[in-house]
Amino acid sequence: MAASQARNAGLPIINFLRLKGVSILQQLHLEERLLRTSSENWCIIKDGTTRPTIVMGVSGKPKELLETDAVLRDEIPVIRRFTGGGTVIVDQGTIFVSFICNKDAIPGLQSYPRPIMSWSSLIYKNMFQGIGEFGLRENDYVLGNRKFGGNAQSITKNRNHVEFICRLKEFMSRSDFINGTTDAVAAYFALRSPDADDIQNHSSQFEPSSKLLTRQELGDEASIDLVGTVSQAL
Repeated sequence: MAASQARNAGLPIINFLRLKGVSILQQLHLEERLLRTSSENWCIIKDGTTRPTIVMGVSGKPKELLETDAVLRDEIPVIRRFTGGGTVIVDQGTIFVSFICNKDAIPGLQSYPRPIMSWSSLIYKNMFQGIGEFGLRENDYVLGNRKFGGNAQSITKNRNHVEFICRLKEFMSRSDFINGTTDAVAAYFALRSPDADDIQNHSSQFEPSSKLLTRQELGDEASIDLVGTVSQAL
């Protein structure tokens, strides 16, 4: 304990939360509540989501970004999240890592996408040492020449998907990635395990804006909601 306290001395405190068996909509609601109502730092790691779901940025337009006929036919949930960025498909194989931090938690860090991505790449750089050639290219995390995470980018047409995307399981197990990320975060923050009250205190103070889109919002003439919901009580 003494060695741990000495190692963490002077580091900003972060609430470290690991989730499993939680839908992406629940996660987004929690993150937005913490962002708007908590003055503390948070790191959330979630292993998978409860069902395949399409997640769009706050300004995303379904007709421009989705094959809406196929989405409606297959009854795939579509969520518009409260943050910007591209459109992604998430499922049980996705690992989510989210940081909610005060501006002064990382001294000198500018509140713009590129500096934030550059800082977050430091979290993973040491973790991938000896495993793959990790780097930050534009706003993407890459191993060698292939992307495994980051912001969505425009890709030149006629390029084979496997030529620019790689799967993390080619390099490490899920548990190794999650544990490695935990250790990497501990190099920058003193980790604190929040209890249920810490989270519950923020659960009813703010109405989140991330939402499941209806059939009408997806461009269908019918005004019925998508069959099934991805929302459950935390």
